[in-house]
Amino acid sequence: MGTLTGRTALVTGAGRGIGRAIATRLAADGALVAVHYGSDKDSAHETVARISDDGGRAFPLHGPLGVPDDVRTVYDRLDAGLHALGEPATLDILVNNAGFNVRGGVSEVTAQDFDRLMAVHARAPLFLVQEGLARLREGGRIVNISSAATRVAMPTSLAYSMAKAALEALTRTLAKELGPRQITVNSVAPGFITTDLNRRRWATPEAESLHAAFSVFDRMGHPADIADVVAFLASADSRWITGQCIDASGGTGL
Repeated sequence: MGTLTGRTALVTGAGRGIGRAIATRLAADGALVAVHYGSDKDSAHETVARISDDGGRAFPLHGPLGVPDDVRTVYDRLDAGLHALGEPATLDILVNNAGFNVRGGVSEVTAQDFDRLMAVHARAPLFLVQEGLARLREGGRIVNISSAATRVAMPTSLAYSMAKAALEALTRTLAKELGPRQITVNSVAPGFITTDLNRRRWATPEAESLHAAFSVFDRMGHPADIADVVAFLASADSRWITGQCIDASGGTGL
């Protein structure tokens, strides 16, 4: 039996990249995974198919974030998906991964971009937790995907960095509040990862080499590098860790 057998997980933004790797790893460890997506239906269904082909259990969940009634929609569809599988409307693992970046420094950032970034990276995780508390079982796990941009100054991603910093503040506060229920709350901060997000920044071998050099290992990170850390935080092995941000950037900026 896997370390997460009998557990139910919701991974937001699980259609591609880091989210797909997390969903796939949690399913491989035995969890039933709700593969959330905002707009890319085909990618989310491909994630589910990959999990099923490997003998895991998953189902797609459509629910754009940063729009009216986003959280209510997500949980209504989570409950419906679980009911269809004969499972109770409970939750053990919530991974707040969904996100995007709008590049821009202090002279370029717009109020619209700032509001969109905060809505998805900070507001949605807060209210997904709030609404999910009635379903989240004792000993549950909340993992927020942050960014090394909260530690290493990235002037060209100002609003994104601010939104991720808010997510880390949420992590620490929730950890203290939810401790009595034995629920751990942690964040993971990736560095440069080979996903579609910001792919144009390393579209050439020269650009990729430049970004790889930020890590002490002189390579780009892979989605599985992050998924493995999340899997640990989702497991019983992490029971004595909460309120922490685990830097998973390959030593970026050391």
